Amino acid sequence: MSSQYSNVENLSPQTIRQVMRELQEMETTPPEGIKVLINESDVTDVQALIDGPAGTPYAAGIFRVKLTLNKDFPQTPPKAYFLTKIFHPNVAANGEICVNTLKKDWKPDLGIKHILLTIKCLLIVPNPESALNEEAGKMLLERYDDYSQRARMMTEIHAQPAKCGAGAAGDAKDDDGPSTKKHAGLDKKLQDKKKEKLLKEKKRMLKRL
Repeated sequence: MSSQYSNVENLSPQTIRQVMRELQEMETTPPEGIKVLINESDVTDVQALIDGPAGTPYAAGIFRVKLTLNKDFPQTPPKAYFLTKIFHPNVAANGEICVNTLKKDWKPDLGIKHILLTIKCLLIVPNPESALNEEAGKMLLERYDDYSQRARMMTEIHAQPAKCGAGAAGDAKDDDGPSTKKHAGLDKKLQDKKKEKLLKEKKRMLKRL
């Protein structure tokens, strides 16, 4: 046990027990495509790995998400973030996730599992009406193929299982928290190269038609 108790001290012992019980249940019987990562020194630091759902631009990716439980939890919803970079209408540049379950539709008895399943559903059915990433929302509505290609490219760059090593460890190194400017620059170069490659492939395919 470490001394990281900043949020834990603000929660009631009953809430802490409830959260720990739910996390342990999910570890024993994981929901499909979701692996919870328990931080025993701070149960308010809830993290999980979500598999990109098949048939979406996020397929074959592994996305790390974080829930931050505030002192009024479960009366008020936690904040949710993608720690893995993702191109999605409902995910802001800092990774914050916008979903009704964590806003107007929140109920104190929903629980951690329900939130993680809702986030996974958001990868299958984005909601461009409440977009935090306006570019992604507009692209999804007006040019779905371009949106899908961009989202797939980001998944290939940032959410590959190889990056995750044996699970959580490798992913944490790459995606834990906002990138530095240096990383952002490298990411942009990688994206530009990837775009170039995808454009060349597209042109080649068009020539064949």
